[in-house]
Amino acid sequence: MAVRRTRRALAGMAAAGLIGLAGVGCSSSDGSPADAGGKAAAERVEVSGALPSAVDGTKIVVGDADAPHTVTVYADPRCPYCAKFEAGGGAVLTERAARGELKVEYVLASFLDARTGGTASARAANALRAAADAGPGTFAAFQAALFAAQPAGEPEDAFTADDLLRIADRVEGLRGEAFDRAVREESYRAWVADAERAFEASGVGGTPTVRVDGEVLDGGAGLYDAAEFGKLLDGALGS
Repeated sequence: MAVRRTRRALAGMAAAGLIGLAGVGCSSSDGSPADAGGKAAAERVEVSGALPSAVDGTKIVVGDADAPHTVTVYADPRCPYCAKFEAGGGAVLTERAARGELKVEYVLASFLDARTGGTASARAANALRAAADAGPGTFAAFQAALFAAQPAGEPEDAFTADDLLRIADRVEGLRGEAFDRAVREESYRAWVADAERAFEASGVGGTPTVRVDGEVLDGGAGLYDAAEFGKLLDGALGS
């Protein structure tokens, strides 16, 4: 199964080599690729809670701003392959960012809303943007928790405000009047739309896509396995 693609990029994208990094998906017998599982997901949320974040235009940057390397991740909150990546490669990025080796820029797409109906991706992206304003570490922890809780099948009614607030309960210090209001009122709609446009303009064409210091990381199935992704990342960083 191929990764999710924007409607604009469906034709000719493979020939252009834009999304070679995520050409392997899950078979019907694999279960939900988003099922990151209890203890591992909880540990990821805990580690992520120590990571600072900052909004930089249409990106949310996690980690030390002065880190020597930059990894850019393009993800749609409703994309099951993105959830699978977050459980594998994303966990490696969390560990490396916590050690100060790199910072991670997230570009949050929401193109799956147009493809499959509803506004679940936009609602989730709005909540992620709100988390970036809630305090140190809250975005990274919420982002990890959100992808771990992603429902199977990309339902258009996923990530309701109540769902998002229940997920936020797992992140210490996230819930509060400002965050809850931003989630319920979708206060960052304009930012979410701008982030989607930035994704479309990036040329990457699909999610998940990873760039290391500006260069696309062509990892195939290795994106979804922590050990393999660590090797790919080391190669890209010249480690």
